[in-house]
Amino acid sequence: MKIYKNLTKFGIVVFAMAGALAGYAMSFRAFQDFDWTQPALLLVGLYILCSGSFAINQAQEWRLDCLMDRTKNRPIPSGKVQPWQAWSLGVLFVLLGTGILASVDIFTAYLGFATVIMYNVLYTVFFKRRIAFGAVPGAIPGAMPVVIGFSVNDPNIFTPACLYLFLVMFLWQMPHFWTLAVRYRKDYAKGGFPVLPVEIGVEKTIYHIGLYTFVYVGIALCSPWFTTANVFYLLLVMPFAIKILLEFFKYTKSKSEKGWLPFFLWTNLSMLIFLSVPVFDKWLYLSLNN
Repeated sequence: MKIYKNLTKFGIVVFAMAGALAGYAMSFRAFQDFDWTQPALLLVGLYILCSGSFAINQAQEWRLDCLMDRTKNRPIPSGKVQPWQAWSLGVLFVLLGTGILASVDIFTAYLGFATVIMYNVLYTVFFKRRIAFGAVPGAIPGAMPVVIGFSVNDPNIFTPACLYLFLVMFLWQMPHFWTLAVRYRKDYAKGGFPVLPVEIGVEKTIYHIGLYTFVYVGIALCSPWFTTANVFYLLLVMPFAIKILLEFFKYTKSKSEKGWLPFFLWTNLSMLIFLSVPVFDKWLYLSLNN
């Protein structure tokens, strides 16, 4: 099970499922009849789809993973799983996951499959290996789970509420990934990945981390213009926005080898908060007005 979880990047899949659930809850209408099988199938289908996509990703990059200390113990480089096994599991899971999502909604299934193409083809093969700012277009498939969840109840995915959820998950990924890239820049250089700190240096990378962090926090603070705001916005979004900025400034001044970790962890937690608060506020507002 440990090998399987590492191959399918279980921790990242959990974030995707949380995003999808937030999208589903945001698009659910108060007058709808609730059928518990719908969100259950959404989560199961997305879990299998994402797991398959990550297994394919590791099959695509195992030779490069062998070159990096951080990834050389992954299932394929360590010899615990053969590349063809990862390919087989990945393709099977992508097809199975797409089929389960199709049982929920066909448009949702199309979005899920398109996300796999964006991640495993466009990002993994082209952007990640060729450009320093590959994380920016790569963040699009990373933010799609909220759109996939939203589409189950509302095919109009260009609504302000869906746009807000997408932007939160999209913008969060640059501070998340580039902070890791700064920490493991020597590893990425060994693997030949042109990540930002390798190409333009640590100082300029931290500038870009700060730029995206400020926009990320700004979008969260502007959520009342996109979604319903209520008491949870005041109790959670505003304090977390301030905390993230404080942690970023601490990170820029830290000389410790682990100085990146608090900012990294607080940023990850804030993403879950910024996604869930509009959902809580929406249903609190509806309950108070019914």
